[in-house]
Order: sequence, then C-alpha cells, then structure tokens
Amino acid sequence: MGITHSVADGIAEVVMDNPPVNALTVAGWFELARVLRDLGADAAVRVVILTAEGRGFNAGVDIKEMQSTQGFAALIGANRGCYAAFAAVYECEVPVIAAVHGYCLGGGVGLVGNADMVIASSDATFGLPEVDRGALGAATHLARLVPQHKMRAMVYTGATATAAELHRFGSVLQVVERSELRAAAREVAATIASKGATIVRRAKESLNGIDPVDVKRSYRFEQGFTFELNLAGIGDEARQAFVEGQRGEDGQGETER
Repeated sequence: MGITHSVADGIAEVVMDNPPVNALTVAGWFELARVLRDLGADAAVRVVILTAEGRGFNAGVDIKEMQSTQGFAALIGANRGCYAAFAAVYECEVPVIAAVHGYCLGGGVGLVGNADMVIASSDATFGLPEVDRGALGAATHLARLVPQHKMRAMVYTGATATAAELHRFGSVLQVVERSELRAAAREVAATIASKGATIVRRAKESLNGIDPVDVKRSYRFEQGFTFELNLAGIGDEARQAFVEGQRGEDGQGETER
C-alpha cells in the first residue's frame, strides 16, 4: 500500500493505494513527488501512467491527519506536499497519463490537471470541494480540464463533472469501462513508448515552455488564501465540521477533499 511503481517496456506505472479513500498524508504527497521525479530521470522510462487502487483515484489531503496535528505543521506540510506532487507531474521529463476511476477530488484534480493526457472510466467524477473544507486551491488545474465559467461554478458550488463531460470538453482523451481502464492507458502509453525517446522528452519540455499559464506560480497564489483562511480560524472550523460530519455518517471518519 502507499505509493508503488513498476517499469516494463519503457512504461512506468505509479499506483496510489491509501485506503479508505486515497486521501494522501503529508508524507504520501512528498513520496509521490519523489517517485515521479525519479522515474522521469530514468533513461529506461519513456512514459508514466499515474493511477490508483480502491474506490477512487484520489480524495485529496488527509484532513484527519491535519486535524490531529497541533499547530500549522500539517497544513504547511500538506500545502508543500501537494505543490511538490503537482509540479512533479507537470515537470516529469516524460509524458504522464492519468488513468482515473471513481472520484477525483481536490488534490486529485491537481494531479490530473497537470497530466499530459487523461483516460477515465465511465464512473469517474471530478470536483473541488475546497470551499466546503475551508481551503482554496487547484482551480489552476481544474481550469485545464473545464472551461472558465464551468470551473468557477464548480468552485463556488462544489459540483462535480463527469468523465463524459470532460471528454466533450476535450480534456479527457478516452472514456472506458473501469475494467478496461489500465489496458486503455497502457495502449496509449505503448504508442508513446514506441517513439524516439529523446524526441518525446524534448516535446514535453517544449510544450511546457509554451504554456500560457505558469501552473506553479498560479497554484502558489491560490494557496496563499488557504493560509489566510486558517489564520482567521475559518479553515480549521470548516475542516473540523467535515471530520465530525463524516464520523456521524459512518462512524469511521473517512477523509475526502
């Protein structure tokens, strides 16, 4: 469990597996960043598939860890960890394919929005429940998946978008049944892996260089408002209400964001 990876035929597969909902701890975010950067630097790797086990792709940060830690250490750690992981996807030296099933929330949108391609199962949904959690962030990445006004509506209301909607917007390459997700991702990855390795790496670098938005700076700007909300005490209140509400619903306190 945790973050695992394997490499075969030039294709690396990185798997997030952190039950119950794939909400990553501070250490988990930094570990994901390290794995992605190491794989990108490996000459044997030509493309990376980022995927997950369990009920959904990623539910963001582990709010229970944050609420059980005194002071701001976990908040700062989660913000820095997410920043590192999102940047590692974007700056990975080879293309990253996100293979998404189930829910993709908060930090999950940050990962997927920075990926080069997205393949999703028909049950996949994407959303930013940040306003309900007393935080802001990853609108930068959601804006790479949906049009501007759709992004704004999703941030304000907490509504989710389906894989089919994102496919219509052109941000999801393929929508397949969940049982076919890994195979579909590997098929696209194999096509990329068959190309000239150096050429593909330079293509990734050049495409990042012409991006109209600096995703790292934009996301860091968003994070500043999360810290503002926490200094005002609003963020902590919202997170605690969420944790207590989840415990009331299922007795287990599952953490999603």
